[in-house]
Amino acid sequence: MPATTLDLRETPPPERHSKIHDSFEALSSGETLRIINDHEPKPLFYEMQAEVEAFDAANYQCEQDGPQKYVADLPKQ
Repeated sequence: MPATTLDLRETPPPERHSKIHDSFEALSSGETLRIINDHEPKPLFYEMQAEVEAFDAANYQCEQDGPQKYVADLPKQ
């Protein structure tokens, strides 16, 4: 179960990544941030993988749950 869930579908795109990074940073080790987005967050995955040492890329998961609903879990090591 995720520690925090962010539904970003109504958040303006320029504000999304900073909101995600702030929420992820607030997690404790072993916790997961779940985001709900209107598109597949693959660019975010690559950004987190490259820039955030605590991001557990091996356990990242993303599923499409509707035409404009993607649910992604970003675990913290």
